[in-house]
Amino acid sequence: MAYPFFSLAKSKRTAPIDFRAGDVMIRVEAVPEYGMATIWDADILIWAASQIVEARDAGLRTSRLIASTPYEILTFIGRGVSLRDYQRLKASFDRLQSTTVVTSIRQKAEGRRHRFSWINEWQERSDSNGRPQGVELILPAWFYSAVLDDALVLTIDRAYFDLTGGIERWLYRIVRKHGGKQRDGWRFDLRHLHKKSGSLSPFKRFAFEVREIVRRQPLPGYDLFVEIDIFGRIFLAFEPRRTDGPAVETLVLSGTGTIVPSGTAHTCHQEPKWPLSLAVQRQIRACNLESNIKTNSVSATHAGDDEAERPPSNRSVCSGDPS
Repeated sequence: MAYPFFSLAKSKRTAPIDFRAGDVMIRVEAVPEYGMATIWDADILIWAASQIVEARDAGLRTSRLIASTPYEILTFIGRGVSLRDYQRLKASFDRLQSTTVVTSIRQKAEGRRHRFSWINEWQERSDSNGRPQGVELILPAWFYSAVLDDALVLTIDRAYFDLTGGIERWLYRIVRKHGGKQRDGWRFDLRHLHKKSGSLSPFKRFAFEVREIVRRQPLPGYDLFVEIDIFGRIFLAFEPRRTDGPAVETLVLSGTGTIVPSGTAHTCHQEPKWPLSLAVQRQIRACNLESNIKTNSVSATHAGDDEAERPPSNRSVCSGDPS
């Protein structure tokens, strides 16, 4: 979640992401025809993870092959269901399939690297008369194994899909990964965040966009602050937003069978399927892809990140905007 796996821009990106911190290595490569998979394309992976988790929790068999309808995917991730939305969905499939990732994350042996695409294969299905019946996706083993590990799955607010900016979406992911429900929140060195985002924007532009996000406070469940320590270093801090009601812990998920299918035999545009639960649902599961049990705790940090990312010892540092 918190590492630079996706482009944060809606414009086509072909320049690779090359990130290293301690023993963590990530390289993301795109092909010129499609460009790099974006953080909006990653909504499809959130949907896929939710299908697998729901099926597993219901005692059903799961696999890396998922069958569904464009209607189901688009409505789950909060998109429209027009022909144009369907065409954009197919473009997202193409970017996820053509983008390649090489990483050292979750490799047991030192020096090992795992290379994969976010979708191994995808295809459109039709019946014998040529009527569309949906799509099939094959997920990579690296992603699938993370989904099945409870220590690597976090709950996110459905309002995440309403976030329109790439940086604010990425900030929500990093906030959920590092802080969760920690009362005192967390803080990040702004220059380190810029590096960790993989953004092509210069630091000044990145800092400006972060200041705008702090001004608007769009992240569901969290308040953001800009802080300056006694050495003049600028930090982005956050803490959970205080609420009067209890937290909602239900999932926005839907049923599945052996290959995690969704139920429609008539059209890939119209018919939704019945969820396992009809309760009003607000939160869903998403993968904390780069993490493990230790890095899900508030006191742990990745190698090389100890000074850049940490829980605040107090709130007595000077607050203000970066210049």
